Amino acid sequence: MGRTSEIELILIAYTKVGDSSIVIHTLSREYGRKSFITSIGKSTSISSFLPLNILSCKITENPKSQLWRAKEIQAITPLSSLRSDLRKNAITLFLSEVLYRSLRDGSNEEGLYEWCKKMIYTLDSMQEDFSSFHLWFLLQYASILGFKADDESIAPFAEKHYEDLQKLLHLDFTSFMLYPLTGKERSEIAEILIHYLSYHLDIRLDIKSLSVLRELFGD
Repeated sequence: MGRTSEIELILIAYTKVGDSSIVIHTLSREYGRKSFITSIGKSTSISSFLPLNILSCKITENPKSQLWRAKEIQAITPLSSLRSDLRKNAITLFLSEVLYRSLRDGSNEEGLYEWCKKMIYTLDSMQEDFSSFHLWFLLQYASILGFKADDESIAPFAEKHYEDLQKLLHLDFTSFMLYPLTGKERSEIAEILIHYLSYHLDIRLDIKSLSVLRELFGD
């Protein structure tokens, strides 16, 4: 058995394996996007495994397997606002699904973990005007991955929303959140940005949770 170390990670998703184990899909500073297996029991609190939870745990490396074991998993912070606000909860589901479907196992983009952590805390702390947070996230995420959107690169994807996107690309965070968009416009721009990510990552991103945002923020 390999060495054991304590790390901090962000939970992206989990997959149940039988009755007593789950595979957690995570993002960490040390390993980037990586999955671990962990045991669960009747006393295990499922609240530890909510999307985008920031967790501490002990990882035991196993040179004979790519699926290492995680244990003593604990949430570092409750993220109370993300869990109690239905709209924030929907945004969280969307962001975690984007990360889960777009990051390949083993990928470790420089600065991605710290940026994601900052985004989680930012959304948790916001009291109002966060309906466009997922759009900001998608644009900044593209930049972290190495294909920052600009007026020229977004044009082939923008369709009727080119003027809005052209303005949004040049706004700071506060101004971006206050930029007037209808629910329908937000949904359509989110689809454009997902298409933009899909193209540059050369994968098909089918983000099912976008429909939840559409229902919650629709006009």
